[in-house]
Amino acid sequence: MTTSSTASPALQGNGSSRRFAVMMWLLVAVMLLLAVANLLIGAVEIPPMEVLSILSGKVSDNYAWQVIVTETRLPMIATAALAGAALAVSGLLLQTVFANPLADPSILGVSTGSGLGVAIVMLAFGGSIGTVFGTTLGGYVSILLGAMLGAALVLLALLMFSMFVKSATMLLIIGIMVSYLASSAISFLNFFSTEAGVHSYVIWGLGNFSGVTLQQLPIMAIPVLLALISTMLLVKPLNAMLLGSRYAGNLGVNIRRVRNELLVITGVLTAVVTAFCGPIGFIGLIVPHIARLLLRTSNHNRLIPATILAGIDIALLCTFISVLPTSVGVMPINAITPVIGVPIIIYIILNRKRIFYFN
Repeated sequence: MTTSSTASPALQGNGSSRRFAVMMWLLVAVMLLLAVANLLIGAVEIPPMEVLSILSGKVSDNYAWQVIVTETRLPMIATAALAGAALAVSGLLLQTVFANPLADPSILGVSTGSGLGVAIVMLAFGGSIGTVFGTTLGGYVSILLGAMLGAALVLLALLMFSMFVKSATMLLIIGIMVSYLASSAISFLNFFSTEAGVHSYVIWGLGNFSGVTLQQLPIMAIPVLLALISTMLLVKPLNAMLLGSRYAGNLGVNIRRVRNELLVITGVLTAVVTAFCGPIGFIGLIVPHIARLLLRTSNHNRLIPATILAGIDIALLCTFISVLPTSVGVMPINAITPVIGVPIIIYIILNRKRIFYFN
């Protein structure tokens, strides 16, 4: 954990109120610009006036355009915004809890647990787990259920270990080991599966924001929004943890309880996004750093909303790039995030002495 001498300047307002306001307005402006760009530009060219007409509620003469705008582009924008915010906040929470600037949602194994659940559904059960309580579960529902159950099992395992492990570093190592075990199980399933099953699983693992319909969107949005609101209620404990676990304990913070609450929030956010969009990399790792660079502060009261907006911006940017007209259709998100993320991480490493992070 950081010492008080390192953390205090950041908490005392390296980012002024004016800087915070300017950066928030900038992030909002970028978000709106990217949302409009995603509405207007895609694999199918639709006149801007037609898009505006459809959004205003008028029925277009071209039914295909109507469907593309209302059933594809709008849900995709909302899905990307929810996923970007969720993954970004998850990364911020994990970097604070474990005092590790390279922590991200995949490091605890929750996303890998989701991947294992999906692998069991796709590779062991052929894409469907049959009938539950007299209801036949289709492929999409089966995949969602498998992803959520896989993540839940990993999260429960981590919470059980946290009852016996006091050190955040040791819990982090346990999470990495759980992730390795889940990856090993996935490898076995891939080895014994059919070629079609492996192909389907690989496609799912590439990640996308276009698989959620308007009807399914509330199912994704409700847990994500509730978890984000819960995060805002933990601002004071998070700021106290920047000063060190012993100092935070002296301030009356129950370190173990707060850590478990953050694990649950992070687990829910990661599980929901992975279930609906696949395992999306780099957003949870780079966005908290972008927010810190913009605000020049680690005060979570300002950092959390900035991280949410920056996560939405990065996700919408990746979405915009993925749907640019090409001969091969929509590009996978996980082919784009490293192109954006790697230069940012390299910049952070090269300038770590001039940037406030955990040290």
